[in-house]
Amino acid sequence: MIDSTELLHLRRCVELARQALEEGDEPFGSVLVSGDGAALAEDHNRVASGDRTRHPEFELARWSAANMTPEERAAATVYTSGEHCPMCAAAHAWVGLGRIVYVASSWQLAGWLSEWGVPPPPVRTLPVNEVAPGVTVEGPVPELADEVRELHRRRHTGS
Repeated sequence: MIDSTELLHLRRCVELARQALEEGDEPFGSVLVSGDGAALAEDHNRVASGDRTRHPEFELARWSAANMTPEERAAATVYTSGEHCPMCAAAHAWVGLGRIVYVASSWQLAGWLSEWGVPPPPVRTLPVNEVAPGVTVEGPVPELADEVRELHRRRHTGS
């Protein structure tokens, strides 16, 4: 169950996704929150640079490995506008991060992209637990899904 504080973190993820879109990138945003509820780090997509691995979830996994103890990572939560892709799910599990809470699922995004005639990505769309079965995952969050859909629509339809 997502509470009001978690909804605030997810709203920040949507703001970061909007910022990414405004900077000419794909609209994804993520926030890393400690076990005691403090926002530690945040990022948005940066794949327009040409490096397709510059997903915010991957960057937060790297940041956590450099700045947190294994115990702190295990107690942390990554809030994100979209469910982790397989690459990010693997990074999350490898560094031992805790829970993931996302607004829109990979399946939702794949459906939207198909609806708009966008070709599928080069990596198969999989739920986080197909890649990282030990990670606790919650989502989608219907209260914000329409906002995330609209950001992706703007990115992929140009209107």
